[in-house]
Amino acid sequence: MAMLNVNRDVQDVFYRYKMPCIIAKVEGKGNGVKTVIVNMSDVAKAIGRPATYACKFFGCELGAQTQFDLKNDRYIVNGSHENTRLQDMLDIFIKKFVLCNECENPETTMIVKRGTIGLVCKACGNQSLVDLRHKLCTYIIKNPPQKDKKDKSKPTKGRERGHSSEEENSANAAKKNGNKENNNGVANGASDSFGDDDWSVDVSEAAVAARMNEITSGAATLALTDDLERTPSERADMLYGFIKKRINANTIMNASKDIAIEAERLDMKSKAPLILVELLCNENMREQIKTYRNHFIRLCHGNKKAQKALLGAFEKTVELHKDALLPKVAHIVKDLYDQDIVDEEVIIEWGEHPSKKYVSKELSKMIHSKAAPVINWLKEAEEESSEEEEEEIEIEYTTRAGTGLQVEEIPTANGNHANGDAPPAAEEENGGDDFDIDDI
Repeated sequence: MAMLNVNRDVQDVFYRYKMPCIIAKVEGKGNGVKTVIVNMSDVAKAIGRPATYACKFFGCELGAQTQFDLKNDRYIVNGSHENTRLQDMLDIFIKKFVLCNECENPETTMIVKRGTIGLVCKACGNQSLVDLRHKLCTYIIKNPPQKDKKDKSKPTKGRERGHSSEEENSANAAKKNGNKENNNGVANGASDSFGDDDWSVDVSEAAVAARMNEITSGAATLALTDDLERTPSERADMLYGFIKKRINANTIMNASKDIAIEAERLDMKSKAPLILVELLCNENMREQIKTYRNHFIRLCHGNKKAQKALLGAFEKTVELHKDALLPKVAHIVKDLYDQDIVDEEVIIEWGEHPSKKYVSKELSKMIHSKAAPVINWLKEAEEESSEEEEEEIEIEYTTRAGTGLQVEEIPTANGNHANGDAPPAAEEENGGDDFDIDDI
């Protein structure tokens, strides 16, 4: 059977990650034609993913229904499809769901948790999230990889796949030696190796947890951990360390997107402005708001809770640098509005309710008093805009004898009606039975 590199972009003939070529067999005729992938299981073992994932991916890409007969090892895609086309689609599947984003090695473990799909690389330790926009992700989340109960030990040199007796022997030996780490199993059904080479990275739960602790201290950009189970205070400390690391590395100017992603991952986006202001702003807050405008917008755009948190952080910064910032309160509030960081409604609402949540009640009242000119200006602008939206034609109700109520248009200054028509002179002169309620 012909073998290909798992990553076919690599042309090295000695590349150790190999997979068999897809063998497809077309069966049936007419509307009943279907393509059976004969060696789907072998291909799936080589890339370390369930065969159903790859087959389902073909169905999503081709817009065809798929069928799985696990007992008879048959994987079917409706329609007639060539080997080369399926092989090219398999390359796309491998890039999206197998290869490490950092080192592009296929030695990754797929972890499905809390509606997300992550890849943990056993070669370089990188951890990344899979883009969930592909239709296959829904299937993977509903059908996560199963744990391999037989695989209880580290891979050993020269061990072939499928040799269950060797796996059991090595597991028993690990138990006798009291090696607890090797008895925890491979996380989420990840295959033990991709070839016959000596690969002995510990992927037990204890070892993975230890690597997760390194990630929380800033060892990686994205961490696939149980961070959401931590307390808000712990997650805030993690985000603080994440931002602080980029400040120390002088990469903070280009980190606005990464900070927003990390804040979203930690479910701290509404509180992130508090941390960002604490780390980036001081007595020069006016200039710093403009410098880090993108950072604030990524966190605050369309998020009123984040905008309110930013105003609270602003009050706290004023407290720390009272002499320098208190006279500039109105300017800073207007800067937040002009830079599209805080919405008009949020500023008006904030101005109406001094709070002791971030600073003392007395200082909060002083800050709001200094910001009053800007807040009043925003209120007046809002009132003017609402008045302009009202109808230009005014109406009044008059009573006509023997009839019901009628709507009469008020003439403009030049004597014409608002709609440009001449006034009804005949009715005005004759009057008839018309009378105005004011004349009674």
